[in-house]
Amino acid sequence: MTMTKAISVERLMQVLLAPQISEKGTFIGEKHNQYVFRVVPDATKFEIKAAIELMFKKKVKSVQVLNVKGKQKRFGRTIGRRRNWKKAYVSLLPGEEITFQGTE
Repeated sequence: MTMTKAISVERLMQVLLAPQISEKGTFIGEKHNQYVFRVVPDATKFEIKAAIELMFKKKVKSVQVLNVKGKQKRFGRTIGRRRNWKKAYVSLLPGEEITFQGTE
């Protein structure tokens, strides 16, 4: 954990954008004790792990990330595209749990 001091707290507070709450995310959370977050596109696995441990005070087992391609959308004759974004699957150690306020 010596690298934690190399990353500023301000950067870690900006890495996580929002929890990605969906049916798939809820199923994965119950089955594998994982949580899904939307993160900034240039975030690394180490930064995501450090941000979760800093903000939620929970121990992280592993982090998996994937880039989600933005969907192509039409509005009349105009074709546009949504932004690409990054998703992180965070596995916590057994016994650890994150509760989000206002979701119950």
